[in-house]
Amino acid sequence: MSFATTKFAHHIPLSTTAARSNDHKPFLDPFKATPFLGSTHKFRFHPLTNSNHTNNHRRSAVVAVSDVLKAKKPKSTSNLLITKEEGLELYEDMVLGRAFEDMCAQMYYRGKMFGFVHLYNGQEAVSTGFIKLLKKEDCVASTYRDHVHALSKGVPARAVMSELFGKTTGCCRGQGGSMHMFSSEHNVLGGFAFIGEGIPVATGAAFSSKYRREVLKEADCDHVTVAFFGDGTCNNGQFFECLNMAALWKLPIVFVVENNLWAIGMSHLRATSDPEIWKKGPAFGMPGVHIDGMDVLKVREVAKEAIGRARRGEGPTLVECETYRFRGHSLADPDELRDPGEHLFVSFPLFRIPIYSLMSSTFTFIFVCARM
Repeated sequence: MSFATTKFAHHIPLSTTAARSNDHKPFLDPFKATPFLGSTHKFRFHPLTNSNHTNNHRRSAVVAVSDVLKAKKPKSTSNLLITKEEGLELYEDMVLGRAFEDMCAQMYYRGKMFGFVHLYNGQEAVSTGFIKLLKKEDCVASTYRDHVHALSKGVPARAVMSELFGKTTGCCRGQGGSMHMFSSEHNVLGGFAFIGEGIPVATGAAFSSKYRREVLKEADCDHVTVAFFGDGTCNNGQFFECLNMAALWKLPIVFVVENNLWAIGMSHLRATSDPEIWKKGPAFGMPGVHIDGMDVLKVREVAKEAIGRARRGEGPTLVECETYRFRGHSLADPDELRDPGEHLFVSFPLFRIPIYSLMSSTFTFIFVCARM
């Protein structure tokens, strides 16, 4: 699988309300009648089609999508083959992340954990799909929802939990807390309490890698940086500035948007004129890809190509992972602002949980990304 190049690029249609393919129905179609969910058809990725009415000034636009999406295959499928051991590693990492976050919730509600605690429940496939493809030398920049990113990068669960309890045995000696997980040993650049803060840091780390390789002539320095951030960050100035810098200098970085559709209590659809974030990539001259962030194999497939591009010196990629957090913004959030249909939707596992049969001549492995 590789991203489309100029040779395969389609033009962006003038009309953003053009008919969508039936192969790409919204995740939330079962509850289309509800006020919020009924508008999600504007958000979901739709196949690009050639248009005879496209303006000449837009003909240079390059929209990079995966071959799977170009072929109009269902989003729940993946062309990426993995071994039994790799499948188990992905499964174990997601189970660890879910169990860890559930335990955090228990400790918080028992009064054992203090401050703001933002949980990652439901988004595990994004962290696992990207970070498990990284080398130890590669860097990860996170957000205030950073526990699982640290776990996926190899920071021991005991060190992360100790940090949450403010102990000196924590990864930041108890001084960082929930929103500031950091580990120089594992190249976790930190969690950041304010949106957008981690993107310039990640861009700087990517620049450092390129400088070491091209100026200091460290031929073996092919380190890649992955920056995670949410949909609420994508209207922030630092986001656009860093996209421009990364594209201009072809920095080895992957920008990963964890689009869970909500910025605290603000619906993503109400916060931007065009909710398809991946389109901002081609606007800056880099590939932009939209994927199902609830599908770990699909995430891994796109991540492998994006990380490979960065490592080969081909520049940055913007990846929008459409996902969903099962809890409120933080444990202090009663989560009353989201539409009741969404809560009902989450309670139906089969709508949101990819189930795979990973088969070879020697085994059949059932992989379930479930609400453990």
